[in-house]
Amino acid sequence: RNSRPSSGIESTDETNLQQTGKNQPLRHEKPRWKSDVPLMEGQLRSKRDEFWDTAPAFEGRKEIWDALKAAAYAAETNDFTLAQAIIDGANISLPNGTLLDCYDELGNRYQLPVYCLSAPGNLVEDASDAESPSPESEPCAGHEILLKLRLSTTGKDTKMAVRTGETILAAKRRLEDLEGIPTSQQRWFFGGKLLSDRTRVDEAKLQMGFVVQVAVATPS
Repeated sequence: RNSRPSSGIESTDETNLQQTGKNQPLRHEKPRWKSDVPLMEGQLRSKRDEFWDTAPAFEGRKEIWDALKAAAYAAETNDFTLAQAIIDGANISLPNGTLLDCYDELGNRYQLPVYCLSAPGNLVEDASDAESPSPESEPCAGHEILLKLRLSTTGKDTKMAVRTGETILAAKRRLEDLEGIPTSQQRWFFGGKLLSDRTRVDEAKLQMGFVVQVAVATPS
């Protein structure tokens, strides 16, 4: 068997047979691996973005890819309960109990690369983080709304004001100032979908009083 992750899908009688009766719960562990060349945090994010942007263009169902993406981020932040709920809700089978090899209910096979499931042991922090624009330097058009941010670390709701014209990244920086949680450790989910840093608050359809799930990764 070729264990190299691919972004393709396979759907054959063999894979249908292979997955029959072989669904295991997601293991509560993250794969450990090392990059051939040490990766910067930004490079890892770029590799992940590239995979998630292109994977649905091959075959398979977009809603399954969306569910796998949300489950992968939840598992990486140690919220395995949320990850399992997403997997179950989308009727995804895991023959080996990992997201490296998955099947939908039609028997289509989805393979996720290991770099989408965990950071390498030789990850290098970005030196440019301090040089990134502050929330004040980003355009903050739109009106102000109050969101409820439900943190995975406490389960409690934190109320925070954001502007509808600002990006999710700018909102993450506000939360960092408020709660001391680095933006790189925050993953925002709304309606079961991961909100990307480049998305604006109004594009995410967030409105006054809406609850956003914030999965907080534990520093490695």
